[in-house]
Amino acid sequence: MLETIKQKALEGIPSTVDEALELNLRYTADELADAADEVRLKFCGDVIDTCSIVNARSGRCTEDCKWCAQSRYHSTGIDEYEFVPEAEAMHAARLNKEAGVRRYSLVTSGRKVAPGDIKRFCDLYRKVDAETGIYMCASMGLLNRDELQQLRQAGVRRYHCNLETSASFFPSLCSTHTHEDKLRTIKAAREVGMEICCGGIIGMGESMRQRLELAEEAREAGAVSIPINILNPIKGTMLENVPLIGEEEIVRTVALFRLIAPKLTLRFAGGRMRLSKKTMSRILRGGMNGALMGDMLTTVGNGVAEDKELFHDTGYREEPLS
Repeated sequence: MLETIKQKALEGIPSTVDEALELNLRYTADELADAADEVRLKFCGDVIDTCSIVNARSGRCTEDCKWCAQSRYHSTGIDEYEFVPEAEAMHAARLNKEAGVRRYSLVTSGRKVAPGDIKRFCDLYRKVDAETGIYMCASMGLLNRDELQQLRQAGVRRYHCNLETSASFFPSLCSTHTHEDKLRTIKAAREVGMEICCGGIIGMGESMRQRLELAEEAREAGAVSIPINILNPIKGTMLENVPLIGEEEIVRTVALFRLIAPKLTLRFAGGRMRLSKKTMSRILRGGMNGALMGDMLTTVGNGVAEDKELFHDTGYREEPLS
């Protein structure tokens, strides 16, 4: 069965969720990862797709997402501010460009950036573009088509809007916005010519089926990149006591994501610092081909130099930036 589904994936035909679940029952983690890596090599090659983020607005979020340290419903002690200082954002862009990180994004807390603040962020993006030329992304919540068009005209080429989890599980984690709200924003971003980065978080209590439904839903929404975060339970959030999922389960999940989304970038995102180097290497040779580098929004990430060493050791190469 695995050989048949792998061959289909090598032709660009995605596995169904039911097929992936059956594979998970029948095969070892290494067997799944080896098959996924063949598919990854076919469509993505051996170049790692790297990106970085700047927390451009922190905390005070009106939404009640159970996992999030930035929600006003939680008391987590994070820094709170309305706008990242321009000098800090520019410095981060320069450093990432110099380090060879391919993509750079401003990320804001809140349901969405207020219409009056879009211009301020657009002005910052234009300065980043003029000075560095780095590929620019944005993650600014549930924007409408006009607001997304403004970002696109400022040079933003990719919009990030995570589905977070499957449509069937999302209502148990958030009540202040819906899965459909996110899909509307994703559709509008595509309409104005942006690429879509859309994934979520694993390990929030979802079933394997719900986890794999997320991969399918992100692919069907038009994502070119699926970030995979591993829940890092943060003290003060409603998920602070959720048990950590095991490393083998994470290996299996990534491999099955690759068979469901054979042609897309699968991006290592938050939560991977707790994994052993052996597991991270297995995942990078088990379907994953992208990484979010540096610090995350409210947690510390892997260092860029450390990541580059890991990528080199697992056979990836750096592609010169255009």
